[in-house]
Amino acid sequence: MTSSPTDSSEEQMKPFDGIRVVDFTHVLAGPSATYQLAVMGADVIKIEPLHEPDMYREIGNSAELAKEGRGTEFLSQNGNKRSLSLDLSAPDGVAVARRLIETADVMVENYRFGVMERHGLGYDAVSALNPRIIYCSLTGFGHTGPKARHPAYDVVIQAYSGLMAANGTPDSSPVRVGPAILDYGTGAHAALAISSALFQRSRTGLGQCIDVAMADAAMMLMSNLVVTTQSIGQTPPPPGNQHPSRAAYSAYPTADGMLMVGAYTLKQLQRLLRAIDRDDLAEEVANATAKEIGERRDEFAELLTDILATQTADEWETHFNEAGVPAARVRRIDETLQHPQIQSRQVLQESDTIPETGLQLKAPVAAFNFAHGGPALTRPAPRLGEHSHQVLSEIGYSDDDISQLAACGTVYLEESTSTPK
Repeated sequence: MTSSPTDSSEEQMKPFDGIRVVDFTHVLAGPSATYQLAVMGADVIKIEPLHEPDMYREIGNSAELAKEGRGTEFLSQNGNKRSLSLDLSAPDGVAVARRLIETADVMVENYRFGVMERHGLGYDAVSALNPRIIYCSLTGFGHTGPKARHPAYDVVIQAYSGLMAANGTPDSSPVRVGPAILDYGTGAHAALAISSALFQRSRTGLGQCIDVAMADAAMMLMSNLVVTTQSIGQTPPPPGNQHPSRAAYSAYPTADGMLMVGAYTLKQLQRLLRAIDRDDLAEEVANATAKEIGERRDEFAELLTDILATQTADEWETHFNEAGVPAARVRRIDETLQHPQIQSRQVLQESDTIPETGLQLKAPVAAFNFAHGGPALTRPAPRLGEHSHQVLSEIGYSDDDISQLAACGTVYLEESTSTPK
């Protein structure tokens, strides 16, 4: 049996080509979820009112981009999307939204619990309108439980979930994790849930209601800590940069900076000991148990502290990696962005240019590559209302209808795109 070559159009097809997503999200968790769908080919239509758009449009380090409503914070998770500026509180706003939802496969929102229901756009109302819709709601605590109605941001969930208390050292904890790890972690779980529901629908024909909670995502991101805490009946102390029982899975100062060593397994520990010319110790630990290795932690830590101080972090990173030992110099993110490894991948793709400096920005796109039809950033993040006319035309509104909706404030038409492209 021979296989025919893949058609070139099939090679270029992305997983979510032809999937329309109506995106009622703002800030980080929701937009990052829909962004992941957008770079995989989905037609994501971002809905925002003129007078209260996504707050991240104005946040960033370029005054010119912020003036455009495309601040650098906004650019990082809104590429490939189209913008329809729609006021749900206007008389015809919900009617426009309902007509758009009728054409959609997915609807995503991350407003506080109950907000979409007040607009008549909760799951029951939307599924009655479009039974095949995949409806995804992201909130701080989910739609059930005593905290369902409580507001939240990444830092609030970090505090609530125990993540802050697990970060730092016993002397410095609790410490906030710098990047918005729970926003992005929640967005990743939401994107997985939506993708799963779309696949499920392809087999059952049924729509789905997805309830994503940031607090639940925090539990998933700390799975091992969650189980360990239960098994010992108390919260483990925050380890900082030192593993409590594995000296070779810890950070150490070198001649010019910090090195994180990741020799977690027994084989990796043996490789590390041989790499520092301690074959005698490598033989000793060859048949040791995890408990026995843990009991010798201080001995190994003292050895590594002394020897790693003799060379630079870069030298040790190269030496250990060549010996099959996981290790890396502790870098700043600006250094990592320039590293040949990151440069060789497709995780960063050209996004926008900083008007004041001409600097070309690259945005993170996806943590994976496909052999064909993979994730790609093909369009910059939109200006507010940039595609209002275009989207309304697609769902059956005439030019006169659109002009009337704009005149009464239901929609906003961005000036340079007030006519169809």
